[in-house]
Amino acid sequence: MSGLKILFMGTPDFAEASLRALCSAGERVAGVITGEDKPKGRGMKLGFSEVKSYALSENIPVYQPHTLKDGAISGLLEEINPDVIVVVAYGKILPGYVLEYPKYGCINVHGSLLPEYRGAAPIQRAVLDGKTETGVTTMYMASGIDTGDMIYSERIKIGENETVGELWDRMSELGGKLLLKTLDGIENGTAPRIKQDEKKATYAPKIEKEECKIDFTQSAKSVHNKIRGMSPYPAAYGFLDGLAVKLYDSEEVCGGKFAQTPGSIASLTPDSVVIVCGEGAVRIKTLKPEGSKAMSVRDMINGRKITAESIFS
Repeated sequence: MSGLKILFMGTPDFAEASLRALCSAGERVAGVITGEDKPKGRGMKLGFSEVKSYALSENIPVYQPHTLKDGAISGLLEEINPDVIVVVAYGKILPGYVLEYPKYGCINVHGSLLPEYRGAAPIQRAVLDGKTETGVTTMYMASGIDTGDMIYSERIKIGENETVGELWDRMSELGGKLLLKTLDGIENGTAPRIKQDEKKATYAPKIEKEECKIDFTQSAKSVHNKIRGMSPYPAAYGFLDGLAVKLYDSEEVCGGKFAQTPGSIASLTPDSVVIVCGEGAVRIKTLKPEGSKAMSVRDMINGRKITAESIFS
């Protein structure tokens, strides 16, 4: 446990895991800055971020500024006077006056092995690209997007059929552990500063809605990676006889050649549907037709939403 006074900035569950790790270790979290409340669910009622909910449960003061620009939180920084600011998936770019305020700087927990996958969606992009390994990096924040000097990093394997949701959960826990190590190193002066190699930098922009559409003329591996790389959210989808259907629980079909047109159904059982791709095929176990809840292939068959003659496009 370090003796540093910490201001934490983060919003989603990935960030909550780091905040939880800090609190469990007895670190001094003097305040939390998180995103503004947003409408959630069918009723579109304002909901708290995961970080806000946890912070309130720990009686940590929570702040939700609309903007950080033009010195908007200068007074708050002076009031809290943190030794270090920890930033995990906060969602806003930090202006210079924030970056320069704390004695030990602003520390970020990033879901990739920097300089690979800088940007908003590093975990999703790693799965979409079919990577077998990724990791978490802590770094000193700078004015560029994920360009600061690295401190520590740790690798993690990606399972062949692992979804981004499953990987996300594992990496969030790893991020919390690496953060504690980082704070100890910063306080006792052993934390390194490792320059990033700009020649090896790659970028991971956020997932756009248009990317979620599946192109079944691609290889089965590419289709499988897209489905698991967007599961559970925002979810990859195809059109089944003109109806948008989200696909989950995929795997590549090993062996066999398929003469049917990509998108055709090679086999249909109550347990799974095998869809032909440009090369190979994928097996799907769970589907979610537009306007319906997620359901098994059995339920799709019973509801007459899919037949052996159906075609995905």
